[in-house]
Amino acid sequence: MQPLVAHLVELRDRLLRAVLAILVAFIGLFPFANEIYTFVSQPLRELLPEGSSMIATEVASPFLTPFKLTLVVAVFAAIPYILFQVWAFVAPGMYRKEKRIAFPLLASSVLLFYAGAAFAYFVVFPLIFAFFTSVGPSDITVMTDINRYLDFVLKLFFAFGIAFEIPIAAIILILTGATTPEKLAKKRPWIIVGCFVAGMLLTPPDVISQSLLALPMWLLFELGIVFGRMLQHRSSKSETP
Repeated sequence: MQPLVAHLVELRDRLLRAVLAILVAFIGLFPFANEIYTFVSQPLRELLPEGSSMIATEVASPFLTPFKLTLVVAVFAAIPYILFQVWAFVAPGMYRKEKRIAFPLLASSVLLFYAGAAFAYFVVFPLIFAFFTSVGPSDITVMTDINRYLDFVLKLFFAFGIAFEIPIAAIILILTGATTPEKLAKKRPWIIVGCFVAGMLLTPPDVISQSLLALPMWLLFELGIVFGRMLQHRSSKSETP
């Protein structure tokens, strides 16, 4: 047991360490800011018509846009260390049984978020940009602003990253007793409809990109139910005298 001031001091120290980790990652990545933006914009640039390119409509965009992207990438890179600081702050107050469950969930949430972002980049972006660059009038040259492009892809990165956290959310709801795998399974039709509604709201207005978000969300929901049943069964066996 520690006094409240000691907990606040520890929380401050761990927040400072997290911020320092982001700063160190940013300093290391900033010399490659233009290369990072080139990599992120490659799915669109490969599909641009011959003779067209991306443009900057604001004076400071050539500097600020790669700067902003590098800062976001630094946060992405520092997420494991940030979550480690969160874990180190919370873990002393947890029981051994809770630690055995919480740490794998924490690690899995990081991996699933990265998997969602990678899925968006390697699978969704080529299909979306192929759709956008092919449906316009033939006499219109596609020349996308670099800042608007970055805002668009960051939204999709976060949307797919959060969507891939569905199994973790389902498992937490089951373990906390808020619901059961059986109740979640009965709500499957509503979940499927909700997945397609989310895909409609978070992606461009075409069936392909909507399905590319909705179908993985549904499959991940089913995966969460399966793992929730396994953990619930293991928990009930351990509590049996």
